[in-house]
Amino acid sequence: MTYRIVADSSCDLRSYDSPLETLTYATVPLKIRVGQREFTDNAALDIRQMMDAMHNYNGPTSSACPSPEEWAAEFLKADCVLAITITSSLSGSYNSALVARDMVLEEHPEKKIHVLDSLSAGGELVLIARKAASLLESGVDFEETCRQAELYAQKYQLLFVLANFDNLVKNGRMSRLVGFMAGAMNMRAVGIASHKGTLEMLHKTRGETRSLAFMLEEMDRRGFEGGPVVISHCYNENGAQMLARGIHAKWPESQVTILPTSGLCSYYAEEEGILMAF
Repeated sequence: MTYRIVADSSCDLRSYDSPLETLTYATVPLKIRVGQREFTDNAALDIRQMMDAMHNYNGPTSSACPSPEEWAAEFLKADCVLAITITSSLSGSYNSALVARDMVLEEHPEKKIHVLDSLSAGGELVLIARKAASLLESGVDFEETCRQAELYAQKYQLLFVLANFDNLVKNGRMSRLVGFMAGAMNMRAVGIASHKGTLEMLHKTRGETRSLAFMLEEMDRRGFEGGPVVISHCYNENGAQMLARGIHAKWPESQVTILPTSGLCSYYAEEEGILMAF
């Protein structure tokens, strides 16, 4: 029996090497559209080039989910497949994966395919994928792995801090005046991916240090007592390291992973943005 964990590219985990030869990992790319240009969010993507194109383009930009055919191509590569998608409130990736599942099962009813809506993005998908892999590697059967992965996803949360609001302004989600004032005042917006899969703003503050301190306070308020944490950053290694030091100071036993954001998460987080799953 072969197993495959497949995430869309909102997951910041680009590769995973399992000691189990029968277990593989892959991502399917979303696309980012900037004017007439389309950037495919895969390992070959030059994220710096994409971010520069976004910064220099004055019109609205958009993202597009993987097609059912792209999902199906990955589903065909193993007997049992767990697919993990970005929250369905932001993208059609989940629905596309469901269509792909039905397409593949119609031709190959012997396969097992489970599609999990993370209700989140970035590091939370990393945590779910790693948890599922560890379960399979320890000998847990596929159905139980999927059940536990669903329960695991419900326990974790994603906080994010935005330092740049250009994309929000260009896509009509923030007025130009408010965006300009926020940038001029060195504002940071801290938000959370809710358990319904929507993005909600929690707090606005001036300066990175205060915004990171608020994130630590919010972790405490939400009952964090230590454990795995994934911090993703868009060209903000210093901020990510500062946040990691704060976590280790307060919860010394925490296992913190720092990753660069994928193309899709860079698109949403923008320059200096940070996402933290815990």
